Amino acid sequence: MSVIEDRIGPKYRIGESSFTIEHMSRHDGNAMPQPHAHPFYELYYLLEGERVYSMNNQLFTARKGDLILINPHDEHTTSKGNIPGFERILIGFSPSFATGMELGICGLLPFDCSRLLHFPDAEQAEIERMLWQMLQECKERRPHYEIVVRSLLAQVLILIHRVEDTTRQSSPVPLHPMQDKISEIVTYVNNHYTEPLTLEEAAARFYISPSYLSRMFSRFTGFRFSEYLRVTRVREAQRRLLSTQERVQMIAEKVGFEHTAHFNKTFKQVTGTTPLRYRKEHR
Repeated sequence: MSVIEDRIGPKYRIGESSFTIEHMSRHDGNAMPQPHAHPFYELYYLLEGERVYSMNNQLFTARKGDLILINPHDEHTTSKGNIPGFERILIGFSPSFATGMELGICGLLPFDCSRLLHFPDAEQAEIERMLWQMLQECKERRPHYEIVVRSLLAQVLILIHRVEDTTRQSSPVPLHPMQDKISEIVTYVNNHYTEPLTLEEAAARFYISPSYLSRMFSRFTGFRFSEYLRVTRVREAQRRLLSTQERVQMIAEKVGFEHTAHFNKTFKQVTGTTPLRYRKEHR
């Protein structure tokens, strides 16, 4: 494999946020700072390297020719894999941008679930041609380029469904024996975050040494175990702050914090603001 150099291209846009596309290559394989979600569709195509994606309580290892399909509002994060560096093209498009297209695209979305799809060698050249052409159209901005981009996106979505119909590959084969185990542990944390969980307790429950679990958890999720637990608790606290009238102290207890002061400090570390200010600004 050739050496991957750092290249971060501009993010091209159609409208304020209706459609975006960006090319990037990194030699170090950076990771997302924390799980996130957004109100638009995302297509992440890997041209080179290896990435580990966490979404819907599952872990997927993506390599060259793999496409990550992400539905709006599905939380996800990515981290580096065994191979250093990666190169990808990332597309984001709003539901309104998709439904405004012809060719019956409404019937192709949303995806059944956010997942990984592998493109066979015979199909990789075709999807890569369309992705590079989208980038070129957005870069040159020649007359009616928006229509060309819509057409190319429609072709990409159709190709996705054709590849799925052909391969019937619902999920990739794990590339590491611990991948499924870490997925189980992530699911366990998501279901039991209100309890006083620790790395040692999780290691004992799943018959793994704490040090090995710590290394594998960081490798496949991009987080230390304690960090992931904190972020999960804060995410639920954010939801309760906006959807209920509960006091901060009650919310802190319900999401697994013993002391309100510790909750307030952790909440600000994760979100950059206090619980009360978050509730006031986002309601």
